[in-house]
Amino acid sequence: MSKKTVRRRRKNFTQETLTKDERFKYKLIAEGLGVGVCAGLVVSLFRYALSKVEYARNLYIEIAEQKLIFAILGVFLLIFLALCIAAIIRKEPMSCGSGIPQVKGELKGEVNANWLQVVIAKFLGGIMALGAGLSLGREGPSIQLGAMVGKGFSRLNNRLRTEEKLLITCGSSAGLAAAFGAPVAGVVFALEELHRNFSQEVLLSTMAAAIAADSIGTYIFGLEPVFDLGTSVHAGLPLGRMWMVIILGVVMGAFGVFYNKTIEFAQDMFGKLKTPEQKLAIPFAVILLLAIVLPEALGSGHELIEDAGEGILSLKVLLMFLVVKYIFSAMSFGTGAPGGIFLPLLVLGALTGGLFTTFLSPIVGYEENYIQYFVILGMTGYFSAIVRAPITGVILLSEMTGTFSNLLPLSTVALVAYMTADVLGGEPIYDQLMDRMLAGGKVRKPKRTNKVLIEGEVYFGAFMEGKPLSEIDLPTGCLVVSIQRDNKEIVPGGDTVLEAGDKLTFLCNEVIAGDVQKEIDNKCKKISL
Repeated sequence: MSKKTVRRRRKNFTQETLTKDERFKYKLIAEGLGVGVCAGLVVSLFRYALSKVEYARNLYIEIAEQKLIFAILGVFLLIFLALCIAAIIRKEPMSCGSGIPQVKGELKGEVNANWLQVVIAKFLGGIMALGAGLSLGREGPSIQLGAMVGKGFSRLNNRLRTEEKLLITCGSSAGLAAAFGAPVAGVVFALEELHRNFSQEVLLSTMAAAIAADSIGTYIFGLEPVFDLGTSVHAGLPLGRMWMVIILGVVMGAFGVFYNKTIEFAQDMFGKLKTPEQKLAIPFAVILLLAIVLPEALGSGHELIEDAGEGILSLKVLLMFLVVKYIFSAMSFGTGAPGGIFLPLLVLGALTGGLFTTFLSPIVGYEENYIQYFVILGMTGYFSAIVRAPITGVILLSEMTGTFSNLLPLSTVALVAYMTADVLGGEPIYDQLMDRMLAGGKVRKPKRTNKVLIEGEVYFGAFMEGKPLSEIDLPTGCLVVSIQRDNKEIVPGGDTVLEAGDKLTFLCNEVIAGDVQKEIDNKCKKISL
């Protein structure tokens, strides 16, 4: 065979590979749209049902205050709901808690949930838990619902495991977009927190899913932002107050680390109780107490954010709500009931921001409307410190408040809070929860022996930049089958020197996919000095 023929065949092979990649990209976009539509419908229905049951709960409390018989019936209703939630947890453990750690476990190959069973259990369990009044959020369940819809889409269409993970990511993005009317934040969250891969395929497919889901949510709930904090925040915070933003960032960073420790402590305490019924009995008793003395503290606390932003809460009232919501949120999440911590932590951040401004106003001469800015900044800083996803926090709060006029102070408080939490040794909450979930031994591990493809990229400054492929030291049974550099395919060999920007494709057994992903993250993505 002539050298000319060999070169021609190599050229044709490269062109064919690139063509397949282009087709795969457009295929993923189309599938992302499909997943987005399905996830948008499910999550929008979940959001609509929650709004109705929360309205019914508040109305029932008002009636029970007037008529004793309704108060007595309310006690039995709470007992019934607690028993139903316990039965759901026992039947499907993957429906417990936020749901985001379960999604991260799926993407790492550590978890293999029954998608349909989780969708049903999370949907019903979340409505019951939040409707009863537990201090939980809708965002975690929405993300897990979207992810499981993406997994179901994959399974029903017989997609490969590698493609399935991309569709799970699409569903997660769509879930957050539909839950909060925040499509850009949905995309950024999927990239920054879940997939941690900014490849073109992931970006475009998650964008398609988020846009489709948000379109459905907007059609049902309208164009109004989730938090209506008035029009004054659209003007932007004056630069002369930026020094206060930095101080708030330090406060929120330290507060966030303490909150993560509190969540861990609450889970340890409730973990000592043997049955779900025993765990749920304590917070449900607190629900009964709060319904009598402080019903505003029940549920996620969405209304408290707007009240804090309007400046109608005094210093003592802000402090009271902050303490009550802090304890009740940790207690509610510690039980393992279906529900997230996303929205409750935003409430805590808003109350802290409002408390911060109300306390300092007489000292530094703040204008009254500045409290709205610092309520938003408090939410952003607290989110960044706890979740450790600062870009998501900035975009999410901008979309949820309907303004992008405060990107500078939002970015500042997010960065300072992130750095403070990092210096204090705080661990990202969802990594903390996922490690705890996997260590508990109650997850359904992948049992299939399918071969899967895992993609990774060599980042600038990573350990493998400038080193031969042989130094990755992959687990036994894993092979590097392709290296793409500058849109050209390189046949990999042990002596192939890797460069920043190289895209690697690994072939391995699904059982060891998690170990392979860890090796890629440590040696190809983590910056090495």
